[in-house]
Amino acid sequence: MFRLNLKIALRNLWKNKGYTFINIAGLSVGMAGCILIYIFISYQLSFDQQYTNKDRIYRVVSYWKYSDGEEFQNGVPKPLAYAMRNDFSQLEEVAPLQRGGGVIQVMDEAGRVKMKTDETVFYTDLSFFKIFNYKWLAGTPEQSVTEPNTVAISRKTAIRYFGNWQQAIGKTIVFKQVNQLKISGVFEDQPETSSNPVQIVLAYSGYKHRQLKEWGSVSSGSECYVLLKDGVKPADLSGTMQAFIKKYYSADSDVKESHFFQSLSDIHVDERYGNFAGKNTSMRDIYGLAAIGLLLLLTACINFINLATAQAIGRSKEVGIRKVIGGNRRELLTQFFTETITLSFFALLLACVITEAALPALSGLFEDQLSFSPVNQPALIGFMLLLVLFVGLLAGVYPAVVLSGFNPVLALKNKVNVGNSGGGSLRKVLVVVQFAITVVLIAGTLIILQQMKYMREKPLGFNSSAIAMAYLPNDSLSVSKFEIIKARVAALPGVSAVSLCSFGPSSSDNKTSNFSYNSSRDMDFMVNTKAGDEDYFKTFGLSVLAGRSLSKSDTLKELVINETLMRKLNIVKPEDAIGQHITLMGKKVPIVGVVKDFINKSLKEGISPIVLYNAKNSMSELAVKMDTRQISTLMPQIEAIWNSYYPNYVYSSSFLDDHIRAYYESEVIMGTLLKIFAGVIIFIAFMGLFGLISFVATQKTKELAIRKVLGATTVELVSMLNSSFIKLILLANLVAWPITYMLVSRWLSGYAYRIDLNIWPFMVAMIISLLITVLTVSLRTYQAAMANPVNALKNE
Repeated sequence: MFRLNLKIALRNLWKNKGYTFINIAGLSVGMAGCILIYIFISYQLSFDQQYTNKDRIYRVVSYWKYSDGEEFQNGVPKPLAYAMRNDFSQLEEVAPLQRGGGVIQVMDEAGRVKMKTDETVFYTDLSFFKIFNYKWLAGTPEQSVTEPNTVAISRKTAIRYFGNWQQAIGKTIVFKQVNQLKISGVFEDQPETSSNPVQIVLAYSGYKHRQLKEWGSVSSGSECYVLLKDGVKPADLSGTMQAFIKKYYSADSDVKESHFFQSLSDIHVDERYGNFAGKNTSMRDIYGLAAIGLLLLLTACINFINLATAQAIGRSKEVGIRKVIGGNRRELLTQFFTETITLSFFALLLACVITEAALPALSGLFEDQLSFSPVNQPALIGFMLLLVLFVGLLAGVYPAVVLSGFNPVLALKNKVNVGNSGGGSLRKVLVVVQFAITVVLIAGTLIILQQMKYMREKPLGFNSSAIAMAYLPNDSLSVSKFEIIKARVAALPGVSAVSLCSFGPSSSDNKTSNFSYNSSRDMDFMVNTKAGDEDYFKTFGLSVLAGRSLSKSDTLKELVINETLMRKLNIVKPEDAIGQHITLMGKKVPIVGVVKDFINKSLKEGISPIVLYNAKNSMSELAVKMDTRQISTLMPQIEAIWNSYYPNYVYSSSFLDDHIRAYYESEVIMGTLLKIFAGVIIFIAFMGLFGLISFVATQKTKELAIRKVLGATTVELVSMLNSSFIKLILLANLVAWPITYMLVSRWLSGYAYRIDLNIWPFMVAMIISLLITVLTVSLRTYQAAMANPVNALKNE
């Protein structure tokens, strides 16, 4: 029976080529969008899932509650890991993971340097490899991370250093010019879907700051992972954590410090915290993409229903004949569902072609190595089969029920009226739903693009244009050369200002510190600290509201604060802050200036309370302000000067503008995707509307002919049909506007600085939807209105 139904289905699809083509085109585009979104979401949710004990692995996250809000950070105090090892009996393993870096030199057989590279390294101990089951190609963790002068490297790093990984074992590399490290292990490369891009591992016992006992200092470069014992849940640790906080943190502080355990699966998808891979895709974005995929599928199914209904009258005689010769409704339903699923299957084949063609562009947009390989991805095959069944059933149920329910006598006389069978109201609802989805995406896209434009154009409170940030080594010998290299770079034609600093005004790397003001007790919030020399303000164009900028100094002797900190200290006027004292880093130092607020992170976050100070040993970057017309000639000269003073280090630099643009990478991606999918949904909606007006024009053929005989003009006939559809589109806008407002308001709430919503994006969306409707309906109605009325009335 199935074979016969399939044969009939293929025959009908071939007979109605135009209907089949339009349906396959609409469904395939919708399916391709869903498959692409599925591939991306699957990739994002696969992060950190390769470990055997993944359900028991947690990262310790720091948390502060201030009087005016909360703050979270993935970093922890350096003494935390070993303290937890002693105080938490519920933990099977506790491992510190400290990020570091420096120049690594690889020697040849004669002892000469054959490679010099600046590398990120990680310090940890044996517990880390008990928590994360790395595959070891040579050596063991016990041999590699227990002795201070040993190192383990990844396969890729070993091949880069020595040509193949087998030759790496036993070789020596030089780290930071003084540390001779013996390679005692080689482990397999970690996949891209890892939040810890560990390639070079040093023994934690060789980390020089491992003995620090400062609980009030937290750095994002220090992390801690734990492995819970079997049966233990994070909630079981709350009592022990309270005792732990009470034991190691001061009760006199107004800051409520704490830590909690973040599951391994949440590290990549929780945008509140960072990770060493520098990759985060929030669940908000994942849910948003999933919703877009569902909307794509829904509009494609609505399109199918409209087209199938439009074709219903043409198949009425077929249904009548099959019923007369004994066919029952169940058999007819089976037949029509077979046709729908067959059509969906062909649409899937075309969708696979579209997916393969579009995937490189999607991978480039996300900068991820996404792959479409159903043979090697059983879950993807299952998803595509479910997609075919879902589309086949959802899109086919209404047409199948309507077609199979025709009265055979009326069907044979070609007198069925689908519009009066209750389906007319449903089709109107479908049009409203389809265009409401279209309006939501158009208006939402316009608002997101408007917010992105606002972020690009909003003044940051400093000048970021044409400023290169060059890395500086900060060992004692290198620090002694800071002023010389600064002077030489400043003397280059085209360089307008040069500053030694720790970070630019806006930076993803931020250091915070406890401090006190007019009291021995720490304040109930922390300050963001930035080191900069006497030319910092000139280089970045910062504005001083009162007092002066920083003077030349080698050590911490004075501070400049921003307006936000001034207000939080309850100082009314900038002038009143001058001469007041703040105790910071164990020193009581005077405030000599107040700087106008500047955006120190991204526009998603508010401005932090900031202190600026001058201290040579805190500098790590050289900021160079250049003439934009001479950047290409100046950059090689700066590098040459740098290399002449630091021949044993590796030069690296970047532009401040690039750092700032990186803050909004996810918004750029989502804006691009919304533009693409909004265009796709407009295309599908256009075809769906074309199908529906084809149905209406077929139903009203005789009415149009009679009106034309009685003297109605073509324009009047076109206007008559346009009016009913325009009402539906206006209703769709009324439905879509509050939904759009609710969604975009929630999205905008994630930004401390955001646009004010106005009516124009909603009006543009309405105009676009009306234009699509008027053009589509007018073209199809014009064809019907221009037909010879004799052909429609000759049988009457």
